[in-house]
Amino acid sequence: MKIKSSLFVFGALLVLLCSCDDNYVFDDYKSFDGAWHKDTIVSFQFEQQDTTSLYNMFINLRNNNDYPYSNIFLIVAMQEPNNKTTIDTLEYEMAYPDGTLMGEGFTDFKESKLWYRENVKFPNQGSYKVSIQQAVREADKVIGVQELEGITEVGFRVETTEK
Repeated sequence: MKIKSSLFVFGALLVLLCSCDDNYVFDDYKSFDGAWHKDTIVSFQFEQQDTTSLYNMFINLRNNNDYPYSNIFLIVAMQEPNNKTTIDTLEYEMAYPDGTLMGEGFTDFKESKLWYRENVKFPNQGSYKVSIQQAVREADKVIGVQELEGITEVGFRVETTEK
């Protein structure tokens, strides 16, 4: 009888965990082999047919303790189906003042879910392309960081606000 109740609890927890993330529309990651080179542009392409609902978009960064900075600068371009492109230069905090990395995770690896756009209606149906490039520079230096250590993956996520 004890095994049946344990299996029931395990099954219920599994269903609960799997159903918690039903508001995502698009979610994908690209991995790096040790470092994110300044010329490497990470691109994500997704189809969007709904032009009436509101959506939130996020940039997800997975990093480890090799990440040496307290912030990160990103250049993000979003190309709409009509080829209109919007480019943003964004800055996000990555560490607390004591140097501890921000983000979710219990080990040396952390994941940061960074707001890109909030409550957006997509203006056109069709294929959207989001491109992300790191633009980190050290203080008092003109040339950017060539190899950004510590970033292991970059992701992009679209969530509906309707559920």
